[in-house]
Amino acid sequence: MTAIFSASWTGMSYIEDMQSGVLDRFLTAPVSRGALTAAMLGYQAVTTVVQSVLVIAIGWGTGAAFPGGPGSVAALIGVSVLLALAMAGLSDAFALLARQREAVIGVSSILVLPLTFLSGAFLSLRLVPGWIADVARYNPVNWAASAGRAAVTAHPAWGTIGSYAAFLALAVAVTAAAATWSFRAYLQAR
Repeated sequence: MTAIFSASWTGMSYIEDMQSGVLDRFLTAPVSRGALTAAMLGYQAVTTVVQSVLVIAIGWGTGAAFPGGPGSVAALIGVSVLLALAMAGLSDAFALLARQREAVIGVSSILVLPLTFLSGAFLSLRLVPGWIADVARYNPVNWAASAGRAAVTAHPAWGTIGSYAAFLALAVAVTAAAATWSFRAYLQAR
């Protein structure tokens, strides 16, 4: 939850940069648009790692156990980062297209809450109506929640974790490409 909510606001940085003129200066520099996207996603990755480590440390301090060991904790952090990057790429793309704080806030709220509630993050998919379970199969939040749960068991199912991580990595690639492409639309509309 921390990863997805934080990442859904990443596009606000582009809004601030647009309003202060910084983004226009970046776009006239001899830097590829992909590098700008990668820098923003890199920042979000570091932020998510720090947030995840803090949440895990608090959990461990209050009695949570991670029987899979350090590798399973690293996998948990990894899928959190992948989910955050997928959402950050989407947020960045939308910010470049919409150019308004209110629009980014609205889209963030419209996406994050349904994606979370239409996943197995809060409730087992065996207990929800069939259509929700069907939607969850294609939901990145569910992929991250399922991989995270599998990672922190005593005997992690590494194949399952790897499959979900691959789906999340594909989502990152798609949203990062969308964010990079959105620079073109931003420049054309200026």
